[in-house]
Amino acid sequence: MDELSRADLWSLEEYAEARPAFRQRVMAHKKHRQLALGAHARLLFEDALTIKYQVQEMLRIEKIFEARGIHEELAAYNPLIPDGGNWKATFMIEYSDPAERAARLRELVGIEQSVWLQVAGCERIHPIANEDLERSSADKTASVHFLRFELDPDSLAAARAGAGLRAGIDHHAYTVEALAVAEPVRASLQADLA
Repeated sequence: MDELSRADLWSLEEYAEARPAFRQRVMAHKKHRQLALGAHARLLFEDALTIKYQVQEMLRIEKIFEARGIHEELAAYNPLIPDGGNWKATFMIEYSDPAERAARLRELVGIEQSVWLQVAGCERIHPIANEDLERSSADKTASVHFLRFELDPDSLAAARAGAGLRAGIDHHAYTVEALAVAEPVRASLQADLA
């Protein structure tokens, strides 16, 4: 997939007008790009549309309208767009109670490396995590991680052909057994590989 450029974005003024309809479109799109992994973890698979929304929101919130600032946002977020041979996802650990979240994040060090996807008939794919900066320490992990799942040639061919997809987490403090990915999500991810 192509990276976003400044030409793909609305000005702040244009975005203010387009935002309600665009936001509704993106929220509907994200429904087929999310995968719950148990009760407290979730993958949100990114693509050009989700990243365009994120960039537009950051520009809006920060009131960025100068070329340099826009290019900095694009440089920060473009790496999250899949390139046709991988899937990229935001991995979120979700505990609503702050004390419970703090305790669990101490127990879940390394969980981002324990997430996996598997195209039917192929090997499990473990992610490359947090390429932009380290989000875990020896004492605790972050509640948000950025993951890249690189597909080997067999997985890529099978996924492009429509093979089923499973996911899970193999962490000693949080395990999710092989979970079948729902068809709308699988189809959305298949489109990333075109």
